Amino acid sequence: MNYLLTVRREAELDINSTFEYYENKRVGLGHDFLLCIEECMSKIERNPMHYKVIYKELRRIAVRRFPYRILYLVQNNSVIVTAVFHARKDPQAWQNRT
Repeated sequence: MNYLLTVRREAELDINSTFEYYENKRVGLGHDFLLCIEECMSKIERNPMHYKVIYKELRRIAVRRFPYRILYLVQNNSVIVTAVFHARKDPQAWQNRT
């Protein structure tokens, strides 16, 4: 089954701010972060049901090399990315995005 991947505006903002943070830490590190995000998005698109449900219908995949998680919902043949959060961030913050 083919899934249509959609990234919510809030998740785009999460990605952009994290990119800026890492790029300011070291030139090129932000681009490495984006490559890892793209890898996760590709995995989600191929097999979204593979990853664990963590809250209601919300699923999570870990970002390789970085302490971030991509949170997403699967609805019919659509995958909706709701957030890209630091692993130690307060769960209340991302639970409001479901």
